[in-house]
Amino acid sequence: MDRRSVLRATIATGTAATTAAVAGGAEAAPAGPPARALQVHILMYPGVEEMDFAAPVEVFGMARGLGGDITTTLVTVDASSPVTATHGTQVEVTGRWSPQNADLLVVPGGGCRRADTPGVAYEIQRGVLPAALRAARRRGLTIAGICTGTMLLSAAGLTTGRPCITHHRAVEDLRTQGALVTDARVVDDGDLVTAGGVTSGLDLALWLVERRLGAKLAVEVEQVLEYERRGTVWRA
Repeated sequence: MDRRSVLRATIATGTAATTAAVAGGAEAAPAGPPARALQVHILMYPGVEEMDFAAPVEVFGMARGLGGDITTTLVTVDASSPVTATHGTQVEVTGRWSPQNADLLVVPGGGCRRADTPGVAYEIQRGVLPAALRAARRRGLTIAGICTGTMLLSAAGLTTGRPCITHHRAVEDLRTQGALVTDARVVDDGDLVTAGGVTSGLDLALWLVERRLGAKLAVEVEQVLEYERRGTVWRA
């Protein structure tokens, strides 16, 4: 049985159990006020890698299109708009830095070797983004790093002593800085979720859709995108 079949079987079992409970006279939970939409903020900065932010934008956008209660906003700390990405793509960013209003903050990567060109290494040297990320941490906020975006989280002191992963070319730097490097495509340590290189942003976003909005929606998004998740999700 393949992974999608397992997920469908799990969904069906859960639905059947709920139906049986209602039929057996179980009382329905009282209706409360509707929960707000899941607020996803994706951090943008000069030199950000196109795939690292575009993959979650696509996944979360598709989830919304399929009925998921989710809103995605591109935000910047102090960069002017448009933001020029690694390969020259210019992206209009109208969202303001407001992590207090986010449920999920996604930090894409963008290289990490050269501090003299826009990207992660430059931002670490500049210090503004690490400071903003350090201050953003709070109860109820999940922070996710994609590819070398995890190195920005490391510079902010958010990965010390915690299971996480980054692009394979930056793994030793991440380990040296005190992280517990974990060999998985996606590493879920509760309020810190990280993914490996570039395309793993698809897997991270799909996992977060499943975790927050359910396996049924995640499978539907996969099917529309004609993409099947790869590798392992490590969970604390």
